[in-house]
Amino acid sequence: MDVIIKELSKNPKEIAKVQEFLFKMIKLEFGYDYVPKWHQDIIKLEKYYINPERNNFFVAYTKTGEIVATIGIRAYDKDFPEFRHLYSVDTTSSIWRLFVDRRCRRCGLASKMFSIVESFAKTSNYDNIYLHTHKTLDGAIKFWRKMGFVVTLDSNDKLETVHMDKEIQGLNITNSVADYKFALKL
Repeated sequence: MDVIIKELSKNPKEIAKVQEFLFKMIKLEFGYDYVPKWHQDIIKLEKYYINPERNNFFVAYTKTGEIVATIGIRAYDKDFPEFRHLYSVDTTSSIWRLFVDRRCRRCGLASKMFSIVESFAKTSNYDNIYLHTHKTLDGAIKFWRKMGFVVTLDSNDKLETVHMDKEIQGLNITNSVADYKFALKL
């Protein structure tokens, strides 16, 4: 299966398709629907990812236009007291909404999506990348460690939240096109 990875545009139809995919994946992975305090970025994709210059949202499509993966990156905008001395909007980016359709897992697509985001973070002059994940997500912590992230805090909360970060390496990776092509053999 060939997959094309693109930056999300302001096209309302595409935004609606991405929102539908995201909420479907949240339901599958977490078992719940829309929660206003947790999902404002999905409802307002333009505000959080498309409009700000140092933010972006990438979507992987099949040749038929089906969405099979997403990942967002934005300036760190949380206010966790534990991290006030570590992260800032100027130096830290944060990963959001990495979801891969179950049919496309374990074939390198998530790694490719992260690679694109890491390159974007580097060219946007961020020093590091923050994310949080959950121990309940099968393989999530193992995946992020493989991508070079380290655990900064295990919250031991009811959501089993784990905070992680990664220093962006000094590689200068330039993308010459806005569309990324990646072939998957399933």
